[in-house]
Amino acid sequence: MFEVDLAAGELRKSGMKLRLQEQPFQVLAVLLERPGEIVPREELQRRLWPSDTFVDFDHSLNTAINKVRDALGDSASSPRYIETLARRGYRFIAPLQTDSRFAVSRSTPPSPVPVTPTPGSSPGLHPELDIPIPHRGIIRGLFALIQLMYLIFYLIALIRLHAVEDVAQSLLPPWAATALVGTVMVTAGVGIPLRCYLISSVVFDYQKLADKFRRMFPFLLALDQLWAAAPFLLTQQIGLGAAFAACAALLYLPFSERTLIRMAYHGLRA
Repeated sequence: MFEVDLAAGELRKSGMKLRLQEQPFQVLAVLLERPGEIVPREELQRRLWPSDTFVDFDHSLNTAINKVRDALGDSASSPRYIETLARRGYRFIAPLQTDSRFAVSRSTPPSPVPVTPTPGSSPGLHPELDIPIPHRGIIRGLFALIQLMYLIFYLIALIRLHAVEDVAQSLLPPWAATALVGTVMVTAGVGIPLRCYLISSVVFDYQKLADKFRRMFPFLLALDQLWAAAPFLLTQQIGLGAAFAACAALLYLPFSERTLIRMAYHGLRA
């Protein structure tokens, strides 16, 4: 949910204040005065740059429009909010919800104007994590890569199960080695469909993934903590120090997954 407060000169998304400089905000305000109508470039020049101001108008306006689009998660090629009409001007095309007691005008600043929400990304601070939010595509890509890494772990462990059994027998009593091999088979068998589900969900941007992930996190945490010990099976090949470092990183990884999901789906509700 985007909100524009012309009185305060602020743009917010889901209650979170976004970074937008004064001039781009003024461009957005002018477009909001006449939603659905073409605002000529000449009018924008007249309203924002007085006649005695010496600037490269075309460059300045294009820069301001691009900054507005960045804040809204919009693009010129497939606009959802601001449409460019070549050599004519710009038009705000998204539906608006306005308070009936106010009009969007420069003379009477309105109450916040909610803009129809779109599950995209825009610069700002996460309301809970208090960290900058990068593009959602980057966040979802990182999450998918983590799931792919675990999927590869499971497949290699099952393919080379005989090697896992040899290592286990060389380090553990027979009963413990058998239990370890059984644990690898069971957890890998459960983990493969789980990782496939998470990969497909984030690739297709399943809007309820945040709620689903929150419910499955305790099980996922237990599964990941078990597999965090896997590097110690390679101690003879990589050394104890490297195995310990890899184990420490894998212990932290499920919490990173949770943070990535919270960042990517913080403004969405199931």
